[in-house]
Amino acid sequence: MYELKRHAVDAGLSSGGPWPDPGRPIKIISWNLLRVVGASRAEVARLVRAERPDLLLMQEATSDIDLLPHEVGGAYARAPLPGRIHGPAIWSAAPMPATPLVLPLPSGAIVHRVCQVLDLGPFAIANVHLSHGQVLNRRQLRRLALVLPPHAAVLGDFNLVGPALLPGFHDVGPRQATHIMGKIVPIRIDRCLVRGMACSATAVLPRHSSDHCPIMVRLAVTAARRAAA
Repeated sequence: MYELKRHAVDAGLSSGGPWPDPGRPIKIISWNLLRVVGASRAEVARLVRAERPDLLLMQEATSDIDLLPHEVGGAYARAPLPGRIHGPAIWSAAPMPATPLVLPLPSGAIVHRVCQVLDLGPFAIANVHLSHGQVLNRRQLRRLALVLPPHAAVLGDFNLVGPALLPGFHDVGPRQATHIMGKIVPIRIDRCLVRGMACSATAVLPRHSSDHCPIMVRLAVTAARRAAA
């Protein structure tokens, strides 16, 4: 039993229902909603209905998004940042095997960061909104990598310029810009890093009322891992 799963059991996380076949690719969308002034719950629901993801990872989700399952069904969990009205949230089309672990990350002087880690058995998915400091956000990634299993993906708003420099992980997300810094400079800060997983498709989706575009990836455990199972 790897480190993440032991932490999840220690935290008393609840059991869920069945998850789709881990041998097939799963469709994941990650989207920074921009708190209360960005993408509305209605826009998020429309995205779910149009794209039909297996998982939707959200950053800067507020309590209004907590009602999303009433509109589109599925399972949901949110983890507000300490002292903030928003935080990361995960929506799943199928029942989650366990409640996502909420993991504190190294914090900056102002904003204390947490991320969510969803253990799906054969692999884990981390939902992150990293700090703006280009040294600190890489430290946060290294801290997270220590508790992830050998087969894992990290998605979200990295606030990262340049390579992630995270040993063992590969950047497989779309290469197009996902955010306009200062409404002038297009940058790619919404990313997907994987370890022991393969990516078969990527896309950048329309941003609607947010200042970030959603990104979509299709991920699967590598063939070598499936053969060993």
